[in-house]
Amino acid sequence: MITIIMAEDHQMLIDGVKSFFEYDDDINIIGTVNNGEDLVKIVSLKQPKMVITDIRMPKMDGIQATKIIKNKFPHIHILAMTMFDQPDAIKQMLNAGATGYILKNSGIKMLSKAIVSVSNGETFFDPNVAFNFMNSYIDDNVTVGKTDKVVLSNREKEILQLIANGKTSKEIATELFLAKTTIDTHRKNMIRKLNLSSGNELIKYAVDKKYQF
Repeated sequence: MITIIMAEDHQMLIDGVKSFFEYDDDINIIGTVNNGEDLVKIVSLKQPKMVITDIRMPKMDGIQATKIIKNKFPHIHILAMTMFDQPDAIKQMLNAGATGYILKNSGIKMLSKAIVSVSNGETFFDPNVAFNFMNSYIDDNVTVGKTDKVVLSNREKEILQLIANGKTSKEIATELFLAKTTIDTHRKNMIRKLNLSSGNELIKYAVDKKYQF
């Protein structure tokens, strides 16, 4: 069961999302709030598996709330759901600790997909966010390790490109006719080879290098 706290200052959107997942056996929205301060409080109280949060909210924005939550509860996954597709907003959410970013106009099916991916520890980016701008999101201070002499296999390069394009492990497995567990193993091997600490840094590395390995 994926337990979720949702933070959004438009109650109508909260009601719509809750209504859609009301009878879902795998997704349970266990709490909702309308501002960042209340988000931090309810997460501390209920400790869900993941959080869906807007960026611009009263009292405390989603970026600051994400930083606090990830500092206190690093195991909780964060999905940003917002109308902002500007590079700076995405960059700040990624650096705060979010591993998913979806636009509000993307539809409920894509939200379902994002929830499953992020709750499984994968990264998820709305395809409506242009990936040719992703290079601007990367924090220049993020160190990805000594990678100049790292040699990735052709299969790893292929998978890394698909990760950077926003594909989940399941989608990559389907596209390459491989088992999902095989894709997950390749992810772990690339993170180790590149001296990275997470799947989020893996996608940052891919975009930073512009797939030239």
